[in-house]
Amino acid sequence: MDRFDDRILRELKLNGRLSNVELAERIGLSASATLRRVQELERSDVIQGYRAVFNAKKLGIGFIAYVTIGLSSHSKKSQHSFEDKIKEAEQVTECHNVTGSSEYLLRVETEDLTAYKRFHSGVLGEIPQVYSITTLVVMDTPKDERT
Repeated sequence: MDRFDDRILRELKLNGRLSNVELAERIGLSASATLRRVQELERSDVIQGYRAVFNAKKLGIGFIAYVTIGLSSHSKKSQHSFEDKIKEAEQVTECHNVTGSSEYLLRVETEDLTAYKRFHSGVLGEIPQVYSITTLVVMDTPKDERT
């Protein structure tokens, strides 16, 4: 990794749809050198993929919450069982195993509070390993670098 690789990553983070020629112009290298570097960053798994960013409101998502989950058992089996159930839940857009007073932090997106309540009781409340649920409702997002 050098300054050109850093610049490639910064530019692609801002716009993953840049053409190779445009990317080369922005970082000050030839198109062929830029392409080789991007391909090497992909091969070495520094760049793991490209994705589209959607407008949540236009997709009907009006409620976002971060949810902490405490498990009743801390065994690997319990964790894997919980994770398998969460992977099936379309409302969960992120799941992180964390340190602290809870084992997991989830990002949950639903159309509204009523839909979240159904998810809370009908999905999270039905997972046997779940001991505690704490919901933090997103009121505003002044910064989000994932978009």
